[in-house]
Amino acid sequence: MTKKQRVLAVIERLKKEYPEASCTLAYEDAWQLLVSVRLAAQCTDARVDQITPLLYEKFPSVAALAAADPSEIEAIVRPCGLGPSKARDISKCMRVLHEQYDDQVPTTFEELLALPGVGRKSANLVMGDVFGKPAIVTDTHCIRLCNLIGLVDNIKDPAKVERELWKIVPPEEGNDLCHRFVLHGRAVCVARRPQCDVCCLADVCKHAAAR
Repeated sequence: MTKKQRVLAVIERLKKEYPEASCTLAYEDAWQLLVSVRLAAQCTDARVDQITPLLYEKFPSVAALAAADPSEIEAIVRPCGLGPSKARDISKCMRVLHEQYDDQVPTTFEELLALPGVGRKSANLVMGDVFGKPAIVTDTHCIRLCNLIGLVDNIKDPAKVERELWKIVPPEEGNDLCHRFVLHGRAVCVARRPQCDVCCLADVCKHAAAR
């Protein structure tokens, strides 16, 4: 089975297993997704979703966050960890959106990447979820599952995994596939204890076959 054949089988199985594929972070506007993704670094989505309503209650807009002192932001987002750096990045990013983009999130990948604190993961997530463009979000679940299944060969660098997946994943499937990897990684293919005996991918997965 080639990698392309394998990924098409994975896409089909996961679609049946998880019909609804969407971002697990709660947001209403594109700028809120940028904030949430930055807060989610080394933090659970559930914790982020507990903190962002408190942040938006005090700072309900791009302009409000842009005008806030980073220390005010940090005081709220501290439970997400890495408070000083996350608050600083959010402050800088919102200032750029306010001053250069009229409080709107830019619509090109290159412009998104140029925003403070925005990496490829965040940019791809916005491109796919907000703008409906082809995107591959290589978070920890995606990287781990792709290596276990055999879609990539012992590659841990997110950018390299993304490049390899673009070679085999149909562009229109990338964004939803990555969301389904998150759901499957949490429910079945759990880190350090994958439940291969109940996994819908067992017969197309290299890790399961090697057990």
